[in-house]
Amino acid sequence: MLKLCSCNVTDQVQAYVQYRFHDSPGPFAFRRRSPVSVSCSPPSRHKLTPVQAVLSSQKTEVPEVVKSGSECLTDRLRLGRLADDGLSYKEKYIVRCYEVGINKTATIETLANLLQDVGCNHAQGVGFSTDGFSTTLSMRKLHLIWVTVRMHIEIHKYPAWSDVVEIETWAQSEGRIGARRDWILKDAASGQLIGRATGKWVMMNHDTRRLQKVSDEVHEEMLVYFPQEPRFAFPKKNNRSLKKILKLEDPAQYSRLALTPRRGDLDMNHHVNYVTYIGWVLESMPQEIIHTHELASITLDYRRECLQDDVVDSLTSPEPTDSAKTVPELNGTNGSAVAREDNADCPKFLHLLRVSCDGQEITRGRTEWRKKPAR
Repeated sequence: MLKLCSCNVTDQVQAYVQYRFHDSPGPFAFRRRSPVSVSCSPPSRHKLTPVQAVLSSQKTEVPEVVKSGSECLTDRLRLGRLADDGLSYKEKYIVRCYEVGINKTATIETLANLLQDVGCNHAQGVGFSTDGFSTTLSMRKLHLIWVTVRMHIEIHKYPAWSDVVEIETWAQSEGRIGARRDWILKDAASGQLIGRATGKWVMMNHDTRRLQKVSDEVHEEMLVYFPQEPRFAFPKKNNRSLKKILKLEDPAQYSRLALTPRRGDLDMNHHVNYVTYIGWVLESMPQEIIHTHELASITLDYRRECLQDDVVDSLTSPEPTDSAKTVPELNGTNGSAVAREDNADCPKFLHLLRVSCDGQEITRGRTEWRKKPAR
């Protein structure tokens, strides 16, 4: 059993675990591998910190067959594991000081990046994606990649610095048009549900940059790793992840013009990573809302690739009250969590990211906000 020196467990875990990827995670995962955990001996004569208490509870034996090299080390230090049925994956993350924002809690971009990471680790942890693209063997032969077309994230409570978050994720088919991935976020110490998310991916030819339907060969490769019965992170009742986003027309009430992608905003597919869009959307939010409210949910529909040379305008306006329509193809049920009721005190906004020079629509978005809790 692997043990870390008990003198400074938190620092060692923060330094070595959570092997991060920066690409948009493909929606699913594959070949099962035995779970690996880290055993941490508590410091003598000292009370366990919350982080050490969570890590000390994981005492699963390391597999007898040990591989060599960095891949083996990553497997042994990663705080993630497959479920017994091999169809979902859970991993724990420590919120670091550089991942919190002005509210002294993790930013929405931080949490979106963790969603990417656990999706990538799900795929890599079962041996399916060795290239970081979360693609199947048939997809690689056909030069196909996954592209994000919709993301919806709801956060009920933002974790603070040094909190430990456990994220569970799984994937399933969306027929011939692609696949989806769902996430559940919990406070690892208490088990409290703190957030949920869902995303949808379609296939694109890496060379032609055109979308393609899922072929029979690719579909058969994926199907064995999906739940037999559909499972969704959001209940059907009052499901905000299904709301249709109306296009925001000019003139917008708020705007932030001429945003340019940085080199670090590009992922391995050579386009802007979808988490960057979240930051761009928030750039045009009115400051009076940012100061008094926190983001409760965000939905983004991705309409076009954004490349390094594109210049982007971010537009925002309050949402009309009659725009709450649903997206039929995303319907599903889960009853695992209670849907939030509409609150007239929670402002809602529509967002548009467009190419500055010709007005092409890149992304349309919708956000809901709630009053900041007392801290």
